[in-house]
Amino acid sequence: MRSTKFAAVAAAALFTVSLAACGSDSDDSTESGSAATPMSTSAAPMASASAASDSMVNFGDGCSAVPTDSTDPGSFASMAQVPVATAASGNPVLSTLVTAVKKAGLVDTLNTADALTVFAPANSAFAKIPKADLDKVLADKKTLTSVLTYHVVAGKLTPAELAGTHKTLEGDTVTVTGSGTDFKVDDASVVCGNVQTANATVYIIDSVLMPKS
Repeated sequence: MRSTKFAAVAAAALFTVSLAACGSDSDDSTESGSAATPMSTSAAPMASASAASDSMVNFGDGCSAVPTDSTDPGSFASMAQVPVATAASGNPVLSTLVTAVKKAGLVDTLNTADALTVFAPANSAFAKIPKADLDKVLADKKTLTSVLTYHVVAGKLTPAELAGTHKTLEGDTVTVTGSGTDFKVDDASVVCGNVQTANATVYIIDSVLMPKS
């Protein structure tokens, strides 16, 4: 009896000590902040993933002209899978730009670049230029190359990074003003922004940009 009673008392004491130890660990970790650390660590990737997701969202009234069928080569989903010149060639909104890029011999240059931001004039932007003037530029490869490379900046700029002065591949600078989903590139307005391709971020604009020099 005595040994049985002793065992019971010992077991109860051991159980009490275990509870106290668990409570002590919990209290210490809360006071020191160590318990919060795993939570913070796991929350950070979630926040980053959310930010990355937000940065991929397209914006602008002009986006409604882009095909919505994901199997269409001009859709946002399809363009994201291929390099920028190839992506533009599938988009009916950018057919005049594609013609100009081909005439300038810039398809491979754009497609093989690591990371670019392209301010892509929509067909309506080219329509603002008198036909005789546009035909003259399209026939002059040197001038055409200068104009087109003025629309390209190194690096993939997110909307948060867009405002400011950026050096173009042409060598001159382009100035972007605005914030949120409302931007102007020099005097052109962004009508569909943050379009992703495999190697570039594209901002479709409503006017053709002209180098300052």
